Amino acid sequence: MPYLSRIRINPLRAESRTLLASPRAMHAAVQGGLPGLPAQERTLWRLDADNPHRPQLFVLTTDKPDWTHLVEQAGWPGADGEHYAIRDYAPLLQQLAPGRSFAFRLTANPVQNTNRPDKPTPRQQERLDAGERRSFRIGHRTAAAQLTWFLTRTARWGFDIPTAPHLDATRDTSGKPPRDIRITTRQRRSFGKGNLTAKEAQVVMHAVTFEGSLRVTDSALLTERLLAGIGPTKAYGCGLLTLAPLPGRA
Repeated sequence: MPYLSRIRINPLRAESRTLLASPRAMHAAVQGGLPGLPAQERTLWRLDADNPHRPQLFVLTTDKPDWTHLVEQAGWPGADGEHYAIRDYAPLLQQLAPGRSFAFRLTANPVQNTNRPDKPTPRQQERLDAGERRSFRIGHRTAAAQLTWFLTRTARWGFDIPTAPHLDATRDTSGKPPRDIRITTRQRRSFGKGNLTAKEAQVVMHAVTFEGSLRVTDSALLTERLLAGIGPTKAYGCGLLTLAPLPGRA
């Protein structure tokens, strides 16, 4: 049974600053809340820092977790209020009928596979010079390319993006009305997996947060994406799609 958790993070604590600055450290902290063996858990997480003074960590787990260690290390352990919330995810999944609309948020790492990168890194150039034929996974770097990456994949994820009612009077360069989607944050991050001297151990990601509304087209496909995540680098805070009811809609 899947569970969705929300944990409050205190950004002023030393341990919190480490977690907020390092996806690798946050991944380890998330794994520490799982009752089973980490390798047997399918876990997604996302850090929402809309309010930098009150960032929130969202985590989707297969089994019910315990976030006491995160509260003690990076929260307000002695304060009043709800330090973390854990909700059964099944009721939301049961609402995913075709035609239903939800607000959504997703932080993803939009990528493409290519045999000839435009600006190869030194390591990629070594592989090219050696005649290696394996394709390279390259991150999309512009907002336009990142948005296109998202919009061209929604059908395989089980939903579409409707036009924005409040922008119906406007048109883009193709004459089409705009979709109800926006990019709220874009961040390039580079960090080591552990062995900082190994070039292959470096992770480079372009974390992009998308927000807007979606309409369910295939409930089975959407359920799969909600539980398994979207795109690569899921261990480092990408891939968690969350939904919320739209105000005033059933």
